[in-house]
Amino acid sequence: MNRKNYDSQLQELKEKLLKMSGLVEKALHNSVESLRTLDGKLAQEVIDLDDEIDRLEIEIDEFAIKIIATQQPVAKDLRKIISAIKITSDVERIADYSVNIAKVTKRLEGQNLIKPLIDIPRMTETAKKMLRLGIDSYISEDIELAKQLEQLDDTIDHTYKDILNELMELMIEDKTVINQGQQLGFAARYIERIGDHITNIGESVIYLVTGERKVLND
Repeated sequence: MNRKNYDSQLQELKEKLLKMSGLVEKALHNSVESLRTLDGKLAQEVIDLDDEIDRLEIEIDEFAIKIIATQQPVAKDLRKIISAIKITSDVERIADYSVNIAKVTKRLEGQNLIKPLIDIPRMTETAKKMLRLGIDSYISEDIELAKQLEQLDDTIDHTYKDILNELMELMIEDKTVINQGQQLGFAARYIERIGDHITNIGESVIYLVTGERKVLND
């Protein structure tokens, strides 16, 4: 293996993944902002951005396969490439959930929210922090950063349960808000699932560094 060439390709792979994660973080932020303000135009921008994110996923996968084919890495070097492919898949799923949130906005556009959105944006800020942490842990191969994702995901899970309880109370009190309550519940569920995918990133990092599989999302 030409080590210098391999290191250059690996750095390029990291840069592609960083670019993709940046776009996905933007999509997540804008999807929830569109929901908070019921801004259909912003929601459509999130939906439109998904094509570029999908193209990046394909580009990263093809580049990773090219590295394997030309460099034939083994052991930890091979795990670096495999982990990048797995992480890219999880990042792409986060983008898909962001699109789902944007579609909730489109369905509710023109209505008045049954309550100001506070907890869903708060969940999202935690998810964005998790995403940055997860990608940073891959770039730096830092399993201590990766392990922090478990506690942050627990925070998201607890907030999700609180949101569902509050929405249930609102729907019991006023049956006319059931449809919107369900839609907001879906949006919260999408963010909860995003947290799960980010813990998958942490698991990939731990596998990369140690060669062992550890579950962070029990």
